[in-house]
Amino acid sequence: MDDILDRMKTALQDRYTIERELGTGGMATVYLAEDLKHHRKVAVKVFHPELAAALGTERFFREITITANLNHPHILPLLDSGKADSRTSGQADSGLGEFLYYVMPHVEGQSLRERLNRDKQLSVDDALKITSQVASALSYAHSREIIHRDIKPENILFQAGEVVVADFGIALAVDTAGGTRLTETGFSLGTPAYMSPEQVSGEEEIDGRSDVYALACVLYEMLAGDPPFIASNPRAVLAKHMTDPAPPITTVRLDAAQPVAAAIAKALGKAPAGRFDSAKAFSEALFATEVEAAEEKKSIVVLPFENLSPDPDNEYFSDGLTDELIAELSKIQALRVISRTSTMQFKGTKKRIPAIAQELAVKYAVEGTVRRAGDAIRITAKLIDAGVDAQLWSDRYSGTLDDVFDLQEDLARRITEALSIVLSPAEEEMLARRPIPDARAYDAFLLARHELLKLTKKGVDRAVELINGALESIGDSALLHATLGYAYWAAYDFGIYHEEETLDRAEASVAKAMHLDSEQPLAYLALGLARYKRRDMQALIDNAKHAVALDPTSDAMWLLGFCLAEIGFLDEAKRYSEEAIAMDPLSLFPAFARAVVDLFAGDFTAANARMLAARERLAPNEPFSGWWAAQCLAYSGREEEAHELYRQVADMDVGFWSDHCALFQRALEEDRDGVLELLGKSDYRRAAETDEQYPIHIANALTLVGEIDEALRWLPHAIDFGFLNYKFLSRHNRFLEPLRGDPRFEQLMEIARQKQDAFRV
Repeated sequence: MDDILDRMKTALQDRYTIERELGTGGMATVYLAEDLKHHRKVAVKVFHPELAAALGTERFFREITITANLNHPHILPLLDSGKADSRTSGQADSGLGEFLYYVMPHVEGQSLRERLNRDKQLSVDDALKITSQVASALSYAHSREIIHRDIKPENILFQAGEVVVADFGIALAVDTAGGTRLTETGFSLGTPAYMSPEQVSGEEEIDGRSDVYALACVLYEMLAGDPPFIASNPRAVLAKHMTDPAPPITTVRLDAAQPVAAAIAKALGKAPAGRFDSAKAFSEALFATEVEAAEEKKSIVVLPFENLSPDPDNEYFSDGLTDELIAELSKIQALRVISRTSTMQFKGTKKRIPAIAQELAVKYAVEGTVRRAGDAIRITAKLIDAGVDAQLWSDRYSGTLDDVFDLQEDLARRITEALSIVLSPAEEEMLARRPIPDARAYDAFLLARHELLKLTKKGVDRAVELINGALESIGDSALLHATLGYAYWAAYDFGIYHEEETLDRAEASVAKAMHLDSEQPLAYLALGLARYKRRDMQALIDNAKHAVALDPTSDAMWLLGFCLAEIGFLDEAKRYSEEAIAMDPLSLFPAFARAVVDLFAGDFTAANARMLAARERLAPNEPFSGWWAAQCLAYSGREEEAHELYRQVADMDVGFWSDHCALFQRALEEDRDGVLELLGKSDYRRAAETDEQYPIHIANALTLVGEIDEALRWLPHAIDFGFLNYKFLSRHNRFLEPLRGDPRFEQLMEIARQKQDAFRV
């Protein structure tokens, strides 16, 4: 060993003065050195000769270059790297030969391992603080596709009271050298006490969830004094990672709060899909408090009011009252209110309220009746504790048609009082507002919204007709103008009226809405959608988030979930889509958005399960849901099932969505002429050229039939319009496999990565 040290000193003497050994491990030996150029203490890490030979110089420098670009306050920077020949002139090679090294700042503070050797266990607060800082470093690195692969106490250092993580990317360099070759030399890829099951099993592709698992092991050790799995030898430890559940942390640390215990248990899941999607999500879960859980929002469903009027045509009025009450209660921060789409599933149902409440995951329900004769109105309402099926409050209201909105406001206030909810001044003001002060015009708005969701030319035309009729009836209305802008955007997006004039109309309608009311939520959403069609996805996200801040509706939530998944921000996408599902559990679109998050994360099993269940339960004959369900099946390799579903929707012959399905049906049949014939339709191509999703679908089809150059021509449209999830395109999209390695494709992926890095969420 002294001979090796002497040779190293000689080889590096022009750059570093090696002073002493700091430590040695399975991969390398670390030396304290003086940086002669910058007059500072550094740590020089030298790979063991067998490992250096297995790595090879080219691979080592490629991975080190990636790591050297990391810049984060909790990541120990890489200062230098190189190779040196330890042999002197005429000296025989003793096996050391050329060695590889890299240089880091010398951290004078101790490592977490040294602290644990001294203290055995840390306080909960200290352990969580350390975990949070490591998670911050991991989140940053993972966003740049760098997985640490060897998180352990030895690599967590303390510098001026703050955590820095060492050796980012080094394990990746080792791993990419080839597991068999390194195993033969006696080196382990990772440290047994902290290795995820997928690392133990030698899976080729691991992601950031493996680091989350390792970090959970470290946190467990900080709290318990030992890692979650201990045994008499490393092989037995690895076996426990694969099969044994970790003992709950509360069995050894009674002061660990339940949210901490639950977060650790989830992070130690055997399957990556069962863990947190990111280090950030793990860290946030650790800091959730039991107080927050206790203060969960009260949940309520307003069931469709029964029409008891002599004239059955007055049913629109009872439905309108239901919708208005839902809208009023949704303005109250302390309430979680089920949205209209899910509520209307129970119109005329014979289900008992406890069963409905259980299906919707709510505690309270409102039911009532409406009777209208001429201008006279009578409303009865009941508030029910669904858990025990007990009536908490009931009342009867009488008035005339002119009083209807006052009656609705009073009803909303009485319900909040019965639930012991104190309204803020802002909520008081919102309840007093009248966006559309005419019952019939409001009903037209609701019907227009329903027609829009059909995603057909007939539905869009009917929606525009209804809204224009309402505007003629009552004059200007910010909500109606905003809805009209939304309708025009839909007509453009679905290829129904795909002309610049349609987009101009959308923006003009939104401008009118915002002139009338600068805080109209739907106006912001419609503005974002129109700007997105002008190649500005950032404007869509910013405006949709502003709309949610003004009025958190399921429509804006699921749209944010869908678009953020396309951009590649999967944690945020999951949060928004799940909030949309909580508000609207029986609506197709929130469920669809959540399935898309799984799809674009590459979790095809989960995506298929969610999408197929949502389609079967909520929209079994909807062409839109059929296309997406077929997409999920195709991406996961279930091509026969996908082909059949594509065929079914194509046979519906409903235009846009049928064309999409016919395209991939022919692609799966390797019908090149059929694919090119469909792409010759000008309306189809025009819609795809101004969208981020359809061009990928087309590129997939073209790649399947061998049209590589044409496929590469379509992908820039997707990236240009905001599909920046380059990990999905370059890693998970199986149909684009023939493009990987093509310089043109790799250049496109780099453009997408840079755009994603610059995106603000």
